[in-house]
Amino acid sequence: MHPISPPRTSVPTVLVTGAAKRLGRDIALALAAAGWRVAVHYRGSLEDATKTVADCSALTGGSAAFHADLSDESAVRGLLPTVIQSLGHVDAVVNSASTFEHDTSASFSFAALEKHMRSNAGAPILLAQALHAHIAERGEFPAGPHQGALAPTGGSDPRSGGAWGRGVVINLLDQKLWNQNPDFMSYTLSKAALEAANTMLAMSLSPLVRVVGVAPGLTLTSHMLSDDKFQALHKLSPLGRSSTPQDVAAAVLFALQNQSITGTTLLVDGGQHLMRFERDFSLM
Repeated sequence: MHPISPPRTSVPTVLVTGAAKRLGRDIALALAAAGWRVAVHYRGSLEDATKTVADCSALTGGSAAFHADLSDESAVRGLLPTVIQSLGHVDAVVNSASTFEHDTSASFSFAALEKHMRSNAGAPILLAQALHAHIAERGEFPAGPHQGALAPTGGSDPRSGGAWGRGVVINLLDQKLWNQNPDFMSYTLSKAALEAANTMLAMSLSPLVRVVGVAPGLTLTSHMLSDDKFQALHKLSPLGRSSTPQDVAAAVLFALQNQSITGTTLLVDGGQHLMRFERDFSLM
């Protein structure tokens, strides 16, 4: 349990899922450095989440860790209300956490697809829904013919570049969607569903919430790649380098700040989506 914080301040607050380590942690730290208070979501890495909280708090105070299994609908539905109860308000959600397990058309199963769909598509949609309800409840848009007027009435925070009253959802996607191969079939289908949801959510949640996708290329190595192999694959792009964690975090911050972007995806991959790869990077 986390103690209830003081009432809402002018500091913008963002929930980053999967923020305990890897790319989610880099995004959390970049947003904290830009003045965002970060709610660090984790599933099983409490020690890593605690470190991320400490590092974010050193940059912008008030960060806290929140546990949830994103494959559990009840846990997902309870996550944002728990963050709001603890931190007072939430202005944005960055859906960074992903299930990434290998399968192909030969090994595909309903169970594998459902596992990926729950955490990679279902959870982000529910969190977007919850953020929209929270923004609407705050009542900072005057009444209008649809869901409110286009201009927020609350104050704005210079560090976020945003205006109180308008929420933002950032969904981490994958350049693989624009450059498909037969590997990681269930993962790819789940990210394709989330990319389609970007458009649908941007339409249905406007004007209170913007929804933007960010699609990295090969960004971090894994147990399936040696360091030398990763470096070689990272150079396979029209620009001679794929994305770094800093590149992806910068794109997320840009999407959070720019009030005119919604219903689209920023590809941050050095142009890898323009090339043809017969296999997933981890299997090349």
